[in-house]
Amino acid sequence: MGKNKRRNKGVVKQIAEQQQQQFNNQKYQIMRKILSQEGRQRLENIRIVKPQFAEQIELQLIQLFQSGKLRGATPLPDKEFKKILEKITAGSKKEFNIKK
Repeated sequence: MGKNKRRNKGVVKQIAEQQQQQFNNQKYQIMRKILSQEGRQRLENIRIVKPQFAEQIELQLIQLFQSGKLRGATPLPDKEFKKILEKITAGSKKEFNIKK
């Protein structure tokens, strides 16, 4: 019976990995529609420094795209993507005061 449980866990893990890979592929295809090559490169640069933040940006862009709020030029030019990034980060910017 122990072998069956291990086998089932292996199958479940394999299915979960396949579903995650499929989700990532779909997300990649949608992001190719949403962002220009420069925008995708900018997002990858963000991902290197802040992976969770890049994930949030992707999900927000996908939601905007699917709801029809990105009706303008898609793929978005880098200039437009920068504007969206500024709006997203506006509330989370921290100010630093350096005193000598």
